[in-house]
Amino acid sequence: MKKLRVCWRLLRLAAVLALGTLLGAAVGLLERLVRHDLMATRQRLTRWFLARLAGALPFRLRVAGELPREPMLWVSNHVSWTDIPLLGMLTPLSFLSKAEVRSWPLAGWLAHKAGTLFIRRGSGDSGLLGQQLGRHLRRGRPLLIFPEGTTTDGLGVRTFHGRLLSSAIDSGVALQPVAIRYLRGGEPCAIAPFIGDDDMLSHLLRLLASEVAEVEVQLLTPIASDALSRNELARRAQAAVSDALCGTPLAQREAA
Repeated sequence: MKKLRVCWRLLRLAAVLALGTLLGAAVGLLERLVRHDLMATRQRLTRWFLARLAGALPFRLRVAGELPREPMLWVSNHVSWTDIPLLGMLTPLSFLSKAEVRSWPLAGWLAHKAGTLFIRRGSGDSGLLGQQLGRHLRRGRPLLIFPEGTTTDGLGVRTFHGRLLSSAIDSGVALQPVAIRYLRGGEPCAIAPFIGDDDMLSHLLRLLASEVAEVEVQLLTPIASDALSRNELARRAQAAVSDALCGTPLAQREAA
């Protein structure tokens, strides 16, 4: 029974990835033909694709809070690569990702076609990257970053690094803090975190072989960026996300 479940989920996932490949190729061709910036189109198509990708994964999603009505810099804790489809399906977004993702087979190409911005850790180009993020935000394009700089086991929140939050200050946009957690039976899920030396294929197969897990996404109160330093912004966002993750799971709140 488990083998049949894995096979079915793999087939469904393969179909979604094939569709994403066609979409990415079509957008790339269209950009060459019209010679025009199609980032807004990329974001809308990416949201549509990520909703299908999230639907092919063994998760049941609960969302609390309101989606922002204006462009913001989204900041979230980071547990797994699955955070991206689960958050990206909520609204048109661009992502900031580590440079290594660009070399992942297919996934890296899809991320590039979706308009993902890549950062090489320790490269010393944070100033140039901040300018790039600022231009992105000033054009009214929401952007999501993971300021912890790495994935965690989801049991807590690491330090939010403030160096990239200056793009929100320079652009005059607010932060949208987001808390995401994975649960099984009301307890933290041990399968979802993508940490350490884990590889993508092994993690994916374990995930597809597992029972459906609950994912809770909390859209917290936005934080205005004016009159605050980037480090103050980082501390406030980290505290908001940490407090949300320490609170009662959404399912238990609804049951009460």
